[in-house]
Amino acid sequence: MDRTVVLITGCSSGIGLHLATRLASDPSRSFKVYATFRDLSTQGPLWEAAESRGCPPGSLETLQLDVQDADSVAAARARVTEGCVDVLVCNAGRGLLGPLEVHSADAVGSVLDVNLVGTVRVLQAFLPDMKRRHSGRILVTGSMGGLMGIPFNDVYCASKFAIEGLCESLAIQLLPFGVHVSLIECGPVRTAFQEKFQMGRGVVLDNVDAQTRNLFSQYLRHSKQVFREQGQDPEEVAEVFLTAMRDPRPALRYFSSEGILPLVRLRLSDPSGCSYVAAMHRIGFSDKPAHARSHNS
Repeated sequence: MDRTVVLITGCSSGIGLHLATRLASDPSRSFKVYATFRDLSTQGPLWEAAESRGCPPGSLETLQLDVQDADSVAAARARVTEGCVDVLVCNAGRGLLGPLEVHSADAVGSVLDVNLVGTVRVLQAFLPDMKRRHSGRILVTGSMGGLMGIPFNDVYCASKFAIEGLCESLAIQLLPFGVHVSLIECGPVRTAFQEKFQMGRGVVLDNVDAQTRNLFSQYLRHSKQVFREQGQDPEEVAEVFLTAMRDPRPALRYFSSEGILPLVRLRLSDPSGCSYVAAMHRIGFSDKPAHARSHNS
């Protein structure tokens, strides 16, 4: 039986790690997984998880792939021994948190380069072969931050909004090629990604006005509470990727949790944006427990 060849970017932790080991250990033994890392020295946790899950020999390989380096992407593609990738998962990402005025140009550029330009580099490397074969699936890790603005996540949201436009546009033009693009829209997920969310090197909040500092403190309290009370396990999110992968009629968007849908609908229901802006301000800067806000907002 021919196996489905899957290549996943960003596998050092979180969703990428869990998806790679979930597929490699699938009872059907129908997947060959290439888990990629910007830095191969961080692959230890993946192999520990693979051993724990009992991944059979030959089901999982690791490759070096830095989405910020086109030569690295090309080298990884060349090391796929099967010669083609059936499912490409663009999962590598970077965050940036804090008041907009404190971020350096380098920090902003790095987030955009990883999240947007890096995704483009990977697509440019693997898409031509999928189009030639008239076969392939592309799954991209989306975010509620690509569907709605989130305070103090301005640059991250900008990168994820761009990903939405990129994927939606590609989905339209790739229909005649039999290549399907799907976004897996994630809400809060308990991963190291959130813990590593950068606030920017050398950020000095003392230079920010007092009201913004206060709002940022409120938001951080709110965010920690949301992740504590509502954060999904990455294993649960990995199952949504698998559902998208196996769907005979792939959708453009899959949601890892229905919890974000009320805000998505609110944003769409009022094209002026006023309703969403007011609601998100109430939610993001409220001291009420998150479960209470979900019933009252």
